[in-house]
Amino acid sequence: MLKIRRRRRMQWLAGGGALAVVLLAVLLWRLGPALPEVERGSVWIDRVQRGDMLHEVRATGTLVPRSSRWLAAATAAQVEQILVWPGTQVAPDTVLMRLSNPEVEDSLRNAQAQVAAAEAEVAAKRAELQSQLLDERSAEAQAQSDYASAKVKATADAKAMEKQLIARVQYEQGQIALKQLEQRMQIEQQRVAAFAGSMKAQMDAVQAKLQQQRSNLQLRQRQADALDVKAGIAGVLQEVAVQEGAQVADGANLARVARPDVLIARLQVPEVQAKDVAMGMPVTVDTHNGTVAGKVERIDPAVRNGSVQVDVDLAGTLPPGARPDLSVDGRIRIAKLDNVLSVGRPALAKPDGDIGLFRLDPSGDTATRVPVHIGAASVDRVEVTRGLKPGDQVILSDTSQWDKYDRIRMK
Repeated sequence: MLKIRRRRRMQWLAGGGALAVVLLAVLLWRLGPALPEVERGSVWIDRVQRGDMLHEVRATGTLVPRSSRWLAAATAAQVEQILVWPGTQVAPDTVLMRLSNPEVEDSLRNAQAQVAAAEAEVAAKRAELQSQLLDERSAEAQAQSDYASAKVKATADAKAMEKQLIARVQYEQGQIALKQLEQRMQIEQQRVAAFAGSMKAQMDAVQAKLQQQRSNLQLRQRQADALDVKAGIAGVLQEVAVQEGAQVADGANLARVARPDVLIARLQVPEVQAKDVAMGMPVTVDTHNGTVAGKVERIDPAVRNGSVQVDVDLAGTLPPGARPDLSVDGRIRIAKLDNVLSVGRPALAKPDGDIGLFRLDPSGDTATRVPVHIGAASVDRVEVTRGLKPGDQVILSDTSQWDKYDRIRMK
């Protein structure tokens, strides 16, 4: 009897073990391969929403003065002394530094001497021509006097001829002499007129030479004056690009002066997003100590180092601490999208492209990969045109490490 009971118990245990194996196999078949586990706090999860979305472009940049000036060396020179250092308020006539160049000083003295010599030449030429003009006018006056005397004599001879008091030959000779003196008088008048024109041409020539020397003197004077480098505008000295004792070439930058009270934001927009930026678009500029509103006022037509330079006119009051060359972040509003599905911007998302996102299941214990089509992409949100519905929760963090899985477990 005991043996029979023991045999039946062994048969029952054997049957139960087989059943457990079958149940375990079914469970493993349903679960599939082991799922990777992801901690909720280690990934960024966002919920899909329907509503308005701002399409914005983000760009970094700096604050730059609207009005600034680089001061350059007018000639090659040596920096003798720097009088003002960056950060100092300056007026237009403030001398920032002094330069020296002996050749400039010598050229100035030579130019002054050449101008003095040219002025003396003009005075001498004028006196000489005046003397010659007086001689010509004297000859003209003598010719007029001789003609007048001959005319009086010819008139008297004509009356005497009527009364036959003189011979006809004498009368004819007087008429011939009168015509010769009249011609001589006309020639002298023409000579005086011609000399007056010649006199003007000669004076113009020496005057032109004098003007040339004066222009050269002005150039040399400006070069000499430029050895005292002045600010030129009222503002703040931003930068000194040389040191005392340094040799600088003609045209080399010496210092930069700017007006710090009028600043603009100069943003570097990535070239792939610059096509959406247009003049007049509203911009929010973050100085990291506050924000200020503005609008796009200039777009550089060229691409440099993969970005397009965009200048923003700042309309509001700048936050405290705003100064030239301060790093800022700008958000350019491209458009406002009404009543669209949107979600936080996933990692590696591109505008008008497809991406695979892990969508949390209703239980929240697992997440399944779903294909999603992205429409417009903003700074921190993207438009969802296909693949998700309002209320869905998706993982926005980079999930490339789980590319071979279609499901993950959340814990």
